[in-house]
Amino acid sequence: MKKLLSLGFFVLSIVIFAQLPEGNANAGDAYGAGVSSDKEAKAVSMQHLTEILNTKPVVEEVTIKGKVTDVCPKKGCWITLENPEKTKVFVKMKDYAFFLPAAIKGKTIVLDGKAELKKTSVEELRHYAEDAKKSPADIAKITEPATEIRLLATGIKVIQ
Repeated sequence: MKKLLSLGFFVLSIVIFAQLPEGNANAGDAYGAGVSSDKEAKAVSMQHLTEILNTKPVVEEVTIKGKVTDVCPKKGCWITLENPEKTKVFVKMKDYAFFLPAAIKGKTIVLDGKAELKKTSVEELRHYAEDAKKSPADIAKITEPATEIRLLATGIKVIQ
């Protein structure tokens, strides 16, 4: 019983204290493990990543450059990136080891991590739509799974 109460208190404290980190996401700011200058110089574009994933659906290590189009308003635990190919690009932080400030929206970043082409379930898509504070009507419109590019970030660096 004590273990159950301790676990409940732990979960409750995470929910209460989890909030969007503050910060301006200025050029040079790094999150997680960051991204080295060497890797930054070799970063691939979103268009090139799409081409790679069309031939190989999982890339274990990749460094990409992209513009942030959205950030989780609850605690900065996910972002989306702009993609000229129109395939949604969804980024989560590996092991929830770091979070991003709302100010990162609209910024250009370099990201280290794993990339994959994934079919995302309706349930998961609706969950993220709720996180993004979409209306119930918009959430109800999600009726089919979607193919997305999923990135699992180990480090992010703001470059613009």
